[in-house]
Amino acid sequence: MAILLGDLLLTWTDELFHGSGLPPSALTRGRAVLDIMRTELMAGQYLDLLEQAAGTGGVAGPLRVVTYKTAKYTIERPLHLGAALAGPGAADPALIRGYTGYGLPLGVAFQLRDDLLGIFGDPAETGKPAGDDIREGKRTVLVAVAREKATAQQAAALDRLLGDPSTGAAGVAEFRGLLADTGAQAECETMIDRYVTEALAALESAPVTPQARAALADLAIAATARTD
Repeated sequence: MAILLGDLLLTWTDELFHGSGLPPSALTRGRAVLDIMRTELMAGQYLDLLEQAAGTGGVAGPLRVVTYKTAKYTIERPLHLGAALAGPGAADPALIRGYTGYGLPLGVAFQLRDDLLGIFGDPAETGKPAGDDIREGKRTVLVAVAREKATAQQAAALDRLLGDPSTGAAGVAEFRGLLADTGAQAECETMIDRYVTEALAALESAPVTPQARAALADLAIAATARTD
């Protein structure tokens, strides 16, 4: 059913794109971006499955997953698509580079915030039970940082709890404590700040209108300072 649903959603992207009412010339310009965006998303999903199964134990693997599965798909390529649809002049190479410089680090920061909320967030605000990421065994950047910083005893505790579907409230609290004690929680907050700063710096030098710059700056804050 999941495979069929994925196929259906891919079909719907074509229907929505071609039924958008945009002129054929705009659709032609945007088609290449849409195609590469979908291809990169599939690559990101594959890398995610590979990381969950093999788990390199380092931060580089989860960061690569986040880049393809979240940053490109959620922010970078949609900006490229908008530029392509807007007209030939809007696809200026300097503008595209600016969108990439803004979109990739912001997308990573967005996912890091999501990972933190998945463990430390308030279920009443996030809309999902606390600790689901732990029980599902998600090998996020947050977890990878914790594993790198952990002592042998802390690493054993992390491995014992991660991916155990029976982990209850006490286990979730223990896992949270390990993330705090290893410094992984604080390190991810630092990473978020660094990536947001990088994104805003790229936005500042991008050839966009003041209105667009202000809107995208607001988006950067909303996407990474959220609590749900």
